Amino acid sequence: MKSLDPTLTLSWRKLKKHFLKMKNMHLKDLFKKDIYRFQKFSLNMKNVMLIDYSKNRITEKTLLYLLDLAKEFDLEGSIRSLFQGKYINVTENKPVLHTALRNFNKTEIFVKHENISIKINEVLLKIKNFSSQIIKKKWTGYTGKYIKSIVNIGIGGSHLGPEMVIESLTPYKNHLNIYFISNLDGSNVTEVLKKINFESTIFLISSKTFTTEETITNAKTVKNLFLQQPNVLLSDISKHFFAISMNKKEVIKFGIHKENFFPLWDWVGGRYSLWSSMGLSIALSVGYENFSLLLQGAHDMDNHFLNTPLEKNIPVLLGLISIWYSNFFCAETEGIFVYDQYMHVFSRYLQQAYMESNGKRVDRNKNIVSWQTGAIIWGEPGTNGQHSFYQLLHQGTKLVPSDFIIPIKTHNQIGDHHIKLLSHFFAQTRALAFGKSLKELLNQKKDIQINKKKINTDFLIYQECPGNQPTNSFLLDEITPYTLGNLIALYEHKIFTQGVILNIYSFDQWGVELGKEVAKDILSTLKMNSLCNSYDSSTNALINFYKKS
Repeated sequence: MKSLDPTLTLSWRKLKKHFLKMKNMHLKDLFKKDIYRFQKFSLNMKNVMLIDYSKNRITEKTLLYLLDLAKEFDLEGSIRSLFQGKYINVTENKPVLHTALRNFNKTEIFVKHENISIKINEVLLKIKNFSSQIIKKKWTGYTGKYIKSIVNIGIGGSHLGPEMVIESLTPYKNHLNIYFISNLDGSNVTEVLKKINFESTIFLISSKTFTTEETITNAKTVKNLFLQQPNVLLSDISKHFFAISMNKKEVIKFGIHKENFFPLWDWVGGRYSLWSSMGLSIALSVGYENFSLLLQGAHDMDNHFLNTPLEKNIPVLLGLISIWYSNFFCAETEGIFVYDQYMHVFSRYLQQAYMESNGKRVDRNKNIVSWQTGAIIWGEPGTNGQHSFYQLLHQGTKLVPSDFIIPIKTHNQIGDHHIKLLSHFFAQTRALAFGKSLKELLNQKKDIQINKKKINTDFLIYQECPGNQPTNSFLLDEITPYTLGNLIALYEHKIFTQGVILNIYSFDQWGVELGKEVAKDILSTLKMNSLCNSYDSSTNALINFYKKS
């Protein structure tokens, strides 16, 4: 990877000058000037999705300069390094190979002279065989009852990815009930355990290191409660507890049988791990065949990202456009709005993927950056958002570039629900782009004037919507395992593109560690009987208030 200060590149300087011409340009004018705008700024990935990025405040020249920026950073070389397993996670001295987990090209990939494709296929086979046993009711618990419920105990990538996929693929779910325990708050454990029967439940302890405090605390609580059940023997743990981790030593120490261990590798980042054995809960929920289709969809997007020229490469183009907004228009957030109820967790999942990856302040040259890196990601499903925060999008003071996602076909064709949902989807991106001016409002009032009564225009300004809010539209054929895999991989590669050009390391997350370290220290303080005076006045006062209560 090239380590450049992006603001000192020739293309960045050109973008800076170009921005002065573009900053007051309205989408209305851009569309009026070019009747072929949609054809130029859209991409139809046949049988998967149509992506329309024409409602962005860009021109062909904008993209030309942005693509020049990508070339100055040798983005294509960085993409090859990703897929070849080069050690691009420099601060942790690791390759980044989540793409290898869905490698249907059957190419050999080596890490430390070891062909990792062999290990990946072994784990996939283990997932296939185990999920088949559970789904076909061939695995029984300690009383002989077949398994009805799965509880995944994990946090971060060990939870968000699998939960998002399972929720999104609800129409494909089988008879098994899937629950997630992630929060350290004991209420999470309590409420999940109310819904299950220990006799017919298996527990997946999902932790890459098997030392994550939240996960191990929850797992120990569940294990202790399991052992308190009537007639349970210590050996019965092997029928109910399974581990997904790279730390086999800690797994066995916990009491989990070695045959119940599903390996993970250090070249798989937590937020990119749903494609690995972390996806075991997905395979259990929707079946291995659908899990495989999820991988296939991601693999095909991998091929697009690796082999498509930059000017037609959708993750690259979307990543560049995001940099355009954050660094020239000073946009601080990006909205992800999915018009599909099953995908209600999607925005939350992308929060981690984006913000843990690119929420960095030090560049690859060890310098504090002077440019904007990761955006704040947020969103809600469909029309729910229209009745809460869309007011700010239409009439607020913030620029919020947004992605709108909808399936053309619904899994639940009830009356005219879906066509109405589609009408709102199309309407919102149009309204955000073009708005409604005072002149249009006045003309509208004149059109409905009755008996030539005087029109009160005093408050029309409160109805004006300036528009010019940029959006991307994603029209998926249908939410299937394949199309979902394709969409997730698209966002993964968009994030990678941004990280390369913003000159940061996207695959570590050192900032997550500080809070954990401080919490360990404070925990020991909380367990002491004496009042606290070892921290700042605020923290001391808060701790002492707790101790006196």
